[in-house]
Amino acid sequence: MSYESLDVWKRSCRLSCELYMQLSNCRDYGFKDQITRSGLSIPSNIAEGFERGSQKEKRQFLLYARGSAAELKTQIQIGSRVGFISSKIAPVWLKEATEIQQMLGGLLNSIDKSAR
Repeated sequence: MSYESLDVWKRSCRLSCELYMQLSNCRDYGFKDQITRSGLSIPSNIAEGFERGSQKEKRQFLLYARGSAAELKTQIQIGSRVGFISSKIAPVWLKEATEIQQMLGGLLNSIDKSAR
């Protein structure tokens, strides 16, 4: 299976693009850099994991992706509280990041089951 066919990869790519587009005018470059990096890290780690040679490595990179999703959720919450992210878009992004985390959890569970 190719990572490009995974819904979790497609959705995380879309979310990453939205982050870049919506925050393009953010003047806090440190915040913008951090949040776009964590968003970009999710699909990037999924892709890298699927291109690695072993299930152990795939699992490790999926864990990195899930961790990046948690990091992103934290940054969305903070960005919303300080006014960098609108109160309309923040809950949409939080919901999407949560669903991506859950999808990654499902992938991890399937890897664990296949290893038994």
